[in-house]
Amino acid sequence: MRRRLGRADLRAVPESRRALRELLRQWGRPGGAETAELLTSELVTNALVHTDDDALLTATVGPGGVHVEVRDFVSGEPRPLPPDTSDRTHGRGLALVAALADAWGVRTHGVGKAVWFELGADAA
Repeated sequence: MRRRLGRADLRAVPESRRALRELLRQWGRPGGAETAELLTSELVTNALVHTDDDALLTATVGPGGVHVEVRDFVSGEPRPLPPDTSDRTHGRGLALVAALADAWGVRTHGVGKAVWFELGADAA
């Protein structure tokens, strides 16, 4: 699955979740989609809120599990931060990814970066 995410278009968050759910259903593992959907929505939201550019969502499935990445076109590496206790809506995305994904990371590109996660076949 590959989807272009428009600049600051937060409608892409639920659309991305639905597309990933359908991909996992076709793969034959719809029951474990909740974690993959949650982490995907966190990466998509981060790319759309913290950059002022388009992004690209890619998800692949295989015997080992699911790999999801969101590439943006803005430099600067994201880092998990402690949640802001005065603001209950920010600061938890990458902490969730780090806690729930089997693996995750950031790959820099000539222009921008890709933030990715993997969930094994048992989790997805």
